[in-house]
Amino acid sequence: MFKKIVNYCKACYNELMHKTTWPTRKELVHSATVVLSASLVIALIVFAMDSVFRFVMDTIYPN
Repeated sequence: MFKKIVNYCKACYNELMHKTTWPTRKELVHSATVVLSASLVIALIVFAMDSVFRFVMDTIYPN
């Protein structure tokens, strides 16, 4: 049982060190910027939709 675990860990290490390509710092910063920008745009769209919906509901059902 212990030998299987050791072999699995060795295979994982070999996979990560020799067969995986890691992004460069520039690629990583670019990807993070794209995700942050997309998140902000979606948040602004949801905020705008919520504001319009609230305005419509306040117009239809005034307090």
